[in-house]
Amino acid sequence: MTIAGCERDLPICPISDTMDIAGFVMLGDVEITKASAAALLKCCPEHDVVVTAETKGIPLAYEMARQGCGRYIVARKSVKAYMRNPIHVEVNSITTDHMQELYLAEDDYKGLKDKRVLIVDDVISTGESLAAMEKLVERFDGNIVGRASVLAEGDAKDRKDIIYLEPLPMFSHEK
Repeated sequence: MTIAGCERDLPICPISDTMDIAGFVMLGDVEITKASAAALLKCCPEHDVVVTAETKGIPLAYEMARQGCGRYIVARKSVKAYMRNPIHVEVNSITTDHMQELYLAEDDYKGLKDKRVLIVDDVISTGESLAAMEKLVERFDGNIVGRASVLAEGDAKDRKDIIYLEPLPMFSHEK
């Protein structure tokens, strides 16, 4: 598959008895992270801060902030000792087998008020992680100006409210 000019062989990963997905992980892939961030920034609206969910979207959010607005926030999957007054929302992702929670600390959510926020992730599939991040941002009066990902799979590739570089194939089969 070609993503932002980078060729990658993606493994096929089963997610159910009848569905496989092409596995995409940016973690550790500096070339694709830099190229994807640059390509997305060309398509995304102006923003003051990038928001992502822990873990796989972190390199993308960092690189987009480094190349662009200079600031990013990570919604964490658990409360950390350093987090003052954390607030959370629940999320159910296709790649996780249980309900998760996303947390923002006070220092982060105070920085969202009246800011132009770009929400990013590596892959958008069901949109559940995206919806959870939207709830957090809106709860603290951030102004969501865009939603972006490197790849979109399933019904997400038909959404008009997200910006993405390439569709990620899904493979259905009979058991």
